[in-house]
Amino acid sequence: MAEILHRIGVQAPPEAVYDALTTVDGLAGWWTEDTDGDAGVGGVVRFRFLPGGFDMKVLDARPGEAVLWEVVDGPEEWLGTRVEFTLKQEDGFTIVLFRHEGWREPVEFMYHCSTKWASYLLSLKKLLETGAGDPSPRDLQISNWH
Repeated sequence: MAEILHRIGVQAPPEAVYDALTTVDGLAGWWTEDTDGDAGVGGVVRFRFLPGGFDMKVLDARPGEAVLWEVVDGPEEWLGTRVEFTLKQEDGFTIVLFRHEGWREPVEFMYHCSTKWASYLLSLKKLLETGAGDPSPRDLQISNWH
């Protein structure tokens, strides 16, 4: 199985990064403004983009440490995949280790999603360091697939 991996450093405490990953307002501040649902463990968070979206079941959330979701609705390639954010502190940064695992094969859509995840992780960094991220629909358009 294939996976998407990224690493970013954020100049913010792990608790602030965790809040941006585990609250509807936090998620709407960096990924997509059209976010709703229950961000607690066992809940489902709905993320909407043009023309579709994703529903993530929250499998695990450990304050200041990690967040794990499973995709329960969305594009076929995403169904059953897992998205994980692991947090650690290093040299004044909160390091975010990102993993989107469980892709059956590295199709072209995965290439696109890898780049989009990178842009959204930079939006997370920007939100926490400046107070304003670049969530959809104001995100960076990277191709004809947006």
